Amino acid sequence: MADNFKTIKCPACQKEMHKIFIPAAGINIDICLDGCGGIYFDNREFKSFDEQHENIDEILNAIKGKEFIKVDENLPRTCPVCGAKMVKNYASVKKEVQIDECYACGGKFLDNSELTKIRAQYSTEAERTADTMEYLYNTVGVKLKALDAKREKLAQERSWLKRFFDSLVGMDSKI
Repeated sequence: MADNFKTIKCPACQKEMHKIFIPAAGINIDICLDGCGGIYFDNREFKSFDEQHENIDEILNAIKGKEFIKVDENLPRTCPVCGAKMVKNYASVKKEVQIDECYACGGKFLDNSELTKIRAQYSTEAERTADTMEYLYNTVGVKLKALDAKREKLAQERSWLKRFFDSLVGMDSKI
């Protein structure tokens, strides 16, 4: 889904969100400036802002000096663009920051200050990817290795049983 141009309501506090144009990316970001300070990213926009080297000056300037209302981050959220229920997921394998994602249109909603927390986790995408690969290996890889060992043991047992059965069948033909 491309950048949405309609005015949307914040999924956390239902206040009208303001469009902040980001010239370097050529897109609008929706920020809840009169409510909770949450930020909504349309599909694929988030990738332009999640690393430390990416410029977020316009976002920081928009929220600078503002006080935002506190919202319950655990309440369910509805996507302001397509109306689908948003799903809570961790922003990385570190499981430090939980964000709301829309599986229908790909939008992401971050509560106030979550963007800076996410950006602080990794310096580069390569660092994030390496951490993800290590996490996958340590969870899935270890389990696969254990399954391989179990499969090998079963294959050895089957081989022994087959030899035993073959020897029994061989004795049967001698009788």
